[in-house]
Amino acid sequence: MNLFLYLIINGLAVFITAYLLPGVVVKDFFTAIVVAVILGIINALIKPVLIILTLPLNILTLGLLTFVINGFLILLTSALVPGFNVKSLLTAIIFSLILSIISSFLRWLSK
Repeated sequence: MNLFLYLIINGLAVFITAYLLPGVVVKDFFTAIVVAVILGIINALIKPVLIILTLPLNILTLGLLTFVINGFLILLTSALVPGFNVKSLLTAIIFSLILSIISSFLRWLSK
């Protein structure tokens, strides 16, 4: 899949998820694209470090800590991108789950 299509799909997934979930605000589609890019960069650079640092606790919680880490990364993205606001950590965790489902579905549709 080419990079441009992947970017559009992820931006659309962010936009749809924000529309469906109260407590998440995305100003416009361009902001959703920026959120997708920043979230991708954060997931590539910061998430692996956090997963390794919290590995013992993650094993103890049977992987459930990963959901909390994803929520914090969504909140970090919200702090970095103007026009993207997430109300709380719980909302960020739910946003992360719904975003995964919607982006997977959209990628499946595009094939």
